[in-house]
Amino acid sequence: MTNDFTLSASMMCANFCNLEKEVRDLEDAGIDSFHIDIMDGRYVHNFAMSLYDMACIAKLTKKPLDVHLMIEHPRNSIELFLDKLRPGDTVYIHTEAEYHPSATLQKIIDAGMHPGIAINPGTSVETVKEMLRLADHVLIMAVNPGNASQMFLPYVGEKVEQLISLRENMGYKLFWDGACSAEKIKKYAPKGIDGFVLGTTLLFGKRRSYSKIISSVRGMDFSYLK
Repeated sequence: MTNDFTLSASMMCANFCNLEKEVRDLEDAGIDSFHIDIMDGRYVHNFAMSLYDMACIAKLTKKPLDVHLMIEHPRNSIELFLDKLRPGDTVYIHTEAEYHPSATLQKIIDAGMHPGIAINPGTSVETVKEMLRLADHVLIMAVNPGNASQMFLPYVGEKVEQLISLRENMGYKLFWDGACSAEKIKKYAPKGIDGFVLGTTLLFGKRRSYSKIISSVRGMDFSYLK
């Protein structure tokens, strides 16, 4: 029995020595989308993927890209990203990183892409509530952004419940990013989380093939972790 949620590969965890093979293998394994983390070293204290890594992956696959902009004032450079993406891709921004987030979200909408809002563990749902009306996708961060392999922050669970309750009136889809473990999928997929971003916890750096792992996750069979 499979479950009705999508799976996205966190490409900052991929093997960059052979990025094309990683994309091909994940695509063949049935991944639904590719999650691209862009960091500027200011909004978060790290640098991850670049504009050109994103453009490369966009050329290698027809699968959707989910681009997570962890950068200050994304409106200043949003066109650089939108020009290299395709209609139907998703672009997430952090509302606290922008003076006028609604204007940035509108640029994403005008480009034919899904406007997304990423919500940090320390960001209250109340502070982004009005912006949720503009978002197609909401990315709930279960860890502080900026690095892979972090521990889950327990108070995020209450925030997930809030966002699930607001979703019916707001009309967005809700996605989980960070510390995405078997336990979290088992608990929150039945509650209605629409998709999960898979990183080192479940997907990358394992002994099994991507195909077997993705099939196991869809079927909620996590015996490969034992």
